[in-house]
Amino acid sequence: MTYTTPQCPNQIKTRAELLGVAADPTRLRILCFMFDRGEACVSEIADTLDMSVAAISHHLQIMKEHKIFETERRGTKICYSLVESNFTKCVRDFVCEC
Repeated sequence: MTYTTPQCPNQIKTRAELLGVAADPTRLRILCFMFDRGEACVSEIADTLDMSVAAISHHLQIMKEHKIFETERRGTKICYSLVESNFTKCVRDFVCEC
């Protein structure tokens, strides 16, 4: 297998930021849940992970800002879905291996 080293400093910075975002234990729990589900509303994630809606929303917003999730409003609820990317595939392979 051959690996390509990113040549552009912006690529390195972006990848480092993504790794930092995913390195938070709560965010990894959210990602694991979403790898299994694909999409879910904030309240459902909060209930499943036994956390407050506010805490889950905070973490999801950070991941949305880094294009890991996208949102859709359904009435009064905000639902998140995982954005398939090389990054999310790598995280899934690494995290779900355990």
